[in-house]
Amino acid sequence: MEFQRELDARGLNCPLPILKAKKALAEMQSGEVLKIVATDSGSVRDFQAFAKQTGNALLHHSQNGLEFTFLMRRK
Repeated sequence: MEFQRELDARGLNCPLPILKAKKALAEMQSGEVLKIVATDSGSVRDFQAFAKQTGNALLHHSQNGLEFTFLMRRK
């Protein structure tokens, strides 16, 4: 899937991946997609809750080894 911006949150623990994603999304236009790569195992749960709370859409998430990739569309 195409994305307009990428955030590398590898090595960061909660709540830093969410805080950095929130800041990045705030700088983006409505409808644009942010790709986030994180290594925090709690990030799957965190990004699902973040999407529900903010109204931004969690389009996709996957795991490859110890890395988690998320695609979020700004509302």
